[in-house]
Amino acid sequence: MIQALLRTPAPRLNQPTVFKLPCGLTLIAEQMPIDVVTLDIWARVGSAMEPDEINGMAHFLEHMVFKGTERLKAGEFEQRVEARGASMNAATSQDYTHFYITTAPKDFEELAPLQLDLVFNPLIPDPDFEPERQVVLEEILRSEDNPQRRGYRHMIESCFERLPYRRQVLGPAAVVETVTPAQMREFHARWYRPENLTIVAVGNLPVETLRRTVEAAIPEHFKTAQTNPAPHSSPSLPPSALLPEPPLQQVQRHEFTDPALQQTRMSMSWRVPGLQHIDDTYSLDVLASILSQGRTSRLVQDLREQRSLVTSVSASNADYWAQGLFTISTRLEAENLEAVEALIVEHLHRLRNTPVTEAEISRVRTQVANRFVFGNERPSDRAGLYGYYQTLMGDLEPAFNYPEIIRSITAEDLQEAALRYLNPEAYTFVVIRPEAK
Repeated sequence: MIQALLRTPAPRLNQPTVFKLPCGLTLIAEQMPIDVVTLDIWARVGSAMEPDEINGMAHFLEHMVFKGTERLKAGEFEQRVEARGASMNAATSQDYTHFYITTAPKDFEELAPLQLDLVFNPLIPDPDFEPERQVVLEEILRSEDNPQRRGYRHMIESCFERLPYRRQVLGPAAVVETVTPAQMREFHARWYRPENLTIVAVGNLPVETLRRTVEAAIPEHFKTAQTNPAPHSSPSLPPSALLPEPPLQQVQRHEFTDPALQQTRMSMSWRVPGLQHIDDTYSLDVLASILSQGRTSRLVQDLREQRSLVTSVSASNADYWAQGLFTISTRLEAENLEAVEALIVEHLHRLRNTPVTEAEISRVRTQVANRFVFGNERPSDRAGLYGYYQTLMGDLEPAFNYPEIIRSITAEDLQEAALRYLNPEAYTFVVIRPEAK
């Protein structure tokens, strides 16, 4: 297990204040001496929460939120944001959706309530629904024309048999074509409730000003939402839908062709703990860095630099909430597939049988510490960090403690993680080949 921290903690870089408002909503505010303010609204809902019947609804709703409220006509928010030289965007993932705006401090008091109104009170008007559906369907079509996204889809569908992470965030066109405005309004009422939302405001305004501006914009119906719950009639996932899938007991092989590829792509993946078991993920993060972060990492040095068997190689530990995936991906010529797979298996045996060197661990510690500092330089960076951890973990401490936890990991911790999770005899093997000419 990871050893207890013995060092005296360094002064904390982050100093946010977390408020739990009476309605159940979480507000996080922090002043930074940089003359912008980011407001980031996070909802704990993404494609993984959707049943198959409405898969793609969370992303479609992200689009429809901008179609106006009783106070704002469709497009008015964007016009007012652009007139102030501010920027805005939104994103939907498997586990969350968020909407963010970055503006000058002097414009925050005007623009923040407008953004909150959009997210809290979208009309989802019938006349705008069909035109926006066509926009979403076009986005789905473009994603299907993207080789990178197609490769990810093949990999994720091969790795998970049951978990909804195997589906695409955008949803299938056949489903998006059938959802209705009424279903979307009910979906919004179900998920965009105070207890399921986190609002983050970071920038060069006093914390009390940030808090006061946000609180003043919370609609009255939110303040009674817990005592007057909205009725729900749309389908929902059973609790068992997000139970982790068991580790594989053997190698499962999947092969695809893609006419757009010039070179074969290969991946090897293992089901590993997700964010709900975050303590089990840290050593896997370090192992991914040891294998492929930088030119001196093990797989890059061996497979690319010395043997010239691959064009690229990377290892990643993807942390979805319910379950993660540890994946080693390569681009290579087809004739090298067998040799590269055998060498990766050999590296995994080495990780399981021989402790990692202190020099390798030290290199990763430095990389992690630097990434943490660089990832905290802007208000938008911090707003994203706080929103992500509060939304998925209900706690900011894992974000702040990450560098110290990585510094505490030992060679024994890494060897234990490799033995427990990275079985060289059982993984998902996916090959995507160019079409034969």
